[in-house]
This record gives sequence, C-alpha cells and structure tokens, in this order.
Amino acid sequence: MNLLIVDDHPSVIEGTKVMLQQSGDVKVTMETSPSRVLEELPIHRYDVMLIDLFMREADGREINGIDLASEILRVSPEEVILIYTGFDISPHLNRLIESGISGFVSKTATSEQLMTGIRCAMRREVVLPITTFRQLRQMNSEAVSEVNSAMPAVTEREIAILQQIAMGRGNRVIADSMAMSQRSLEYILTQLFQKLGVKSRVEAVSKAELIGILPR
Repeated sequence: MNLLIVDDHPSVIEGTKVMLQQSGDVKVTMETSPSRVLEELPIHRYDVMLIDLFMREADGREINGIDLASEILRVSPEEVILIYTGFDISPHLNRLIESGISGFVSKTATSEQLMTGIRCAMRREVVLPITTFRQLRQMNSEAVSEVNSAMPAVTEREIAILQQIAMGRGNRVIADSMAMSQRSLEYILTQLFQKLGVKSRVEAVSKAELIGILPR
C-alpha cells in the first residue's frame, strides 16, 4: 500500500509514518509542501493521500487541505483522499462532501482506526466518525424543518380548489362542484392567495406547483 501524508509539521508526519508502518504492508511518502504535491502529481501514484486541514507554505501562505484536495481531484479525479486533522471538521462538512474527498480521520485516531479508515477509503467507502455522521443527520433534519416551516399550511379543500383551477374551471363551476356559494369560494381564494403570496389564479397554481402542493 502506497500512502502520501501531506502536513507542514514534520514531527506529525514522522509520528504518523511510524504508526502506519506498524502494519507492515505500507510504504509512506512524506510531503511538507502542499504546492509540491500538485507539481509532482503526474509523476507519483498513491493508493491514498492523507492531507492536513490547515497548513502553511514556507513563504507564509496558508493552505486549506480541502482546497488542495479539490485541486488534486480536479486534475486527477481517481485519487483517494482523506483529510487528516486534529481540528473540528464540522464547519467544513459541506465543502468536504462537495469536493469528492472520501472523508476524514482524526489525528487522535489509533493506528488501527487510521488503517481501517484508509482501507475503507480504498474500497471507495465514506470515512466518517459516528459523531460526524450524526451531525450530518441533524443538519439534514434542520434543513427539512426549515423547508416545512416555510411551506404554507394549505387545507385539503384549498388543494381541491387549486386542482380545479389548474384544470381551467371557473369560479362558478368550482363553487357548484364543492357545494358552496360563489362568494364563499371567493373568500377562500382571497385567504389562499395570501397564504401563497400571490395575486391571481394563475400565480396560485404556479406557486402550488413550485412548492410541491400540486404536481407539475
């Protein structure tokens, strides 16, 4: 197994190298310059890259490991990359997922945990601690709640009216079919327009389709 560790702290790389080589079947290449990884990308091939989250070049430039990984994957999409960090990854989860990175492993992981993560990544499996996975679930639940809270509370009767409007029926026909006066229907429509934030029957149908109340 051929691994690359990218970290601007030589002592961290050395410690990680020793830990990984305890597995016996691992060859570790160390790189302290993030930019050099891109320069040498066409020359070397690695099974997995471990990249630190926050690094600094010799000239003082700060390098974000996710940005570096994204650039590597842009040039060579088949690469397998794990972020290897001691920092909280939570604020960067969305970017990590969008970038195509396989996941992340904490620098506090044991050699067994680190090797398990590496082997999972090689099998094209996502590598995330259970605590991070739960955070993703919470973020998804919050997003769903936000969408639901933004959706107006439309009654079944109002939906039935919208369906008939979508069919091109006039107010008199709709009122007769629903056993109500035309005046009552107009009152319901006024309330419905306010809920949807629209001013006409056409806009009401369009808005209802947009937010999923009516099928497109």
